Amino acid sequence: MARGLNKVMIIGHLGRDPEMRYTPSGRPVTTFSVASTRSWTSSEGQRHEETEWFNVVAWGSLAEICNQHLAKGKQAYVEGRLQTRSWEDNDGNKHYRTEIVAREMLVLDQSRNEDSDFFPKDADEFPF
Repeated sequence: MARGLNKVMIIGHLGRDPEMRYTPSGRPVTTFSVASTRSWTSSEGQRHEETEWFNVVAWGSLAEICNQHLAKGKQAYVEGRLQTRSWEDNDGNKHYRTEIVAREMLVLDQSRNEDSDFFPKDADEFPF
């Protein structure tokens, strides 16, 4: 049997604060959006920029971590898989939403105000 691969890795900035809620069974779920911008120069020398928005959903302990450590504007690395779900609204219209189901998340921009081994609060400069 042939195996498939569904893996997504993005780096971008959060477009809104994460929203955490709980399923009826008590499982935490957090959703947020991430913008990833790419830029290029055309053959005519014009600079172009394009931003792609991704909807992200995290479950369980990762949902709690995302809710605690992420905020609008922060840069993060998100790894997971793509999933498209569909539903029908009250008028019978079918809707689709493709999102990244996160498996891993890293906060990439730590501020000096946060607890961090990388940026001690009393450090004025990098030692190198």
